[in-house]
Amino acid sequence: MAVTVEELDRARSAFHASATHNSFNTGRYLLRYYTWGCGPPIVFIHGMADAAQAFIMVECELINRFTCVGYELPDGTTDGSHLNRYKPKDYVADLVALIDHLALGPAKVVGSSFGSTITLAAIAAEPSRFTHAVLQNGFAYRPLNAAQRTLANFARFWPGWFSDWPRIHGYVMRRIERRVLTGMPEPVARLFLKHGSQTPIRASALRSLAIDRTDLRPLLPDIHLPVLLITGDRDALVPQWCWEELERLLPRSQRIEFPGCGHYPQYTHPHEMAQAIARFIEHNPL
Repeated sequence: MAVTVEELDRARSAFHASATHNSFNTGRYLLRYYTWGCGPPIVFIHGMADAAQAFIMVECELINRFTCVGYELPDGTTDGSHLNRYKPKDYVADLVALIDHLALGPAKVVGSSFGSTITLAAIAAEPSRFTHAVLQNGFAYRPLNAAQRTLANFARFWPGWFSDWPRIHGYVMRRIERRVLTGMPEPVARLFLKHGSQTPIRASALRSLAIDRTDLRPLLPDIHLPVLLITGDRDALVPQWCWEELERLLPRSQRIEFPGCGHYPQYTHPHEMAQAIARFIEHNPL
């Protein structure tokens, strides 16, 4: 089912009316978060160049059954973090600090793209804190090519935000997701581009280099939580072999693929993504 403007408007209205926003200091940065809904908690972790509110259309369909929690990853610019020093364990420590701060108890966790590496590292290091994990267009190992690595090493010294270069940012993102953005209502496309443009260029580069250095494959056979892999048949950013490795190495994984879907189903297929998450949790009880 194609995303609609009405779906976005409904989610935005509900979010602004009932989501609660707050922040606290993890000891590494000022973590900004929101909580929305009621019921068992699901923590959503956004991707490399995205924002916590990327999931609001998905969450809008879950808030009657779950408490949805979204938070901003450290950006090294506005929140006091030293992003150049961050390692996987630091991202995990921040996630655990948020869970403790909100007294969530065992939680479900959804990680998108770069957020999937945080999810994997967290459920491997702190399995008792989680009950289910969802990896949306995720990977355990996804090295950069030489050109991407060179660009990221250069961009980590580049000040400002992608919003300072709206035409370039819009052109690049529309090229990456051209097959799905062409069929997306313009207000949804603008939201997608807006969230990406709010990422500091340096943060995107440092997160890219973190991806390049990360190989979580040795941890996967020891992860015994149920894990759902959500993939798209038109993903231009994460190769097929990435999720094939996850399927092969995770003992309790299952996968669902959305047809006509690229790297961002939270924008293009929110209804399907919400249904998949709810079914996965309901069909894999504790």
